[in-house]
Amino acid sequence: MFPQHDLAAKVLDADAALMALGCEQFEGEGATWVRDRQFPSVYDANHITSASVTSTDDVDRLLDRLEVEYAHCIHRRVHVDFRTSPLLTARLALDGYARDDTLMMLLDGDLSGSHKEHDVRPVQTEQDWEAYTALKAADWREHREKLPDPKPGPEIGEAFVHIYRRKAPALQYFLAYVDGKAAAFFSSWPGSDGIGQVEDLFTLPEFRHRGLATALMHRSVRDCQDRGARYVAIACDPTDTPKQMYRAMGFVPIALAVHYLKRLTAPG
Repeated sequence: MFPQHDLAAKVLDADAALMALGCEQFEGEGATWVRDRQFPSVYDANHITSASVTSTDDVDRLLDRLEVEYAHCIHRRVHVDFRTSPLLTARLALDGYARDDTLMMLLDGDLSGSHKEHDVRPVQTEQDWEAYTALKAADWREHREKLPDPKPGPEIGEAFVHIYRRKAPALQYFLAYVDGKAAAFFSSWPGSDGIGQVEDLFTLPEFRHRGLATALMHRSVRDCQDRGARYVAIACDPTDTPKQMYRAMGFVPIALAVHYLKRLTAPG
């Protein structure tokens, strides 16, 4: 097993790599730049991460370039973690960036507990992707109601479908069916350096509390492990309840991924 500090860093790097998968990526000013000009409103596809600034001059150059590289976006997004210099995070706070955290949890070994057998199938065909697209639209409608105004429109949910399809087949989606109807989805990614990740869990409201999410979790974790993952990570909202379900299944908290966001009124 890696030392705890190193393991936490590997988990954060795996999460960053999954987010960037399928997007344009380049290095500059001591940071990794993730960009998708086709979908400029999607934060996950347009941000910087792994910034290694060590001086105020470095911070100035990084933020100046941020304005150039993301002139097509109506936001600026910077991802940081425990390795990031406080010079950068302090400057982001000063400049009016809002902070939100993602709790990274990690599974070492098998999931705890049992699960009911459900009809779980990998997304492979165009018909499968159409079923996922319909579920993702419902997922986005539910999620956007929790967002502050002005709320982004349904096009963001559609953009996520395109972005996730570009990550396939490395990112494998699974659908759970009830009486032939697609009712829930989840995904798995084997990652690299021994850290895989499961991601993007959703069940239609009318099918919740039937064990679909648990069945999808078991299938997706097994898929990660079968494809070479030593550990399996999951990202969750530290203010929401699913983290307790993940903990009961054997995931333990390992690190915080921190995101700083500034919304603009118009591109540039």
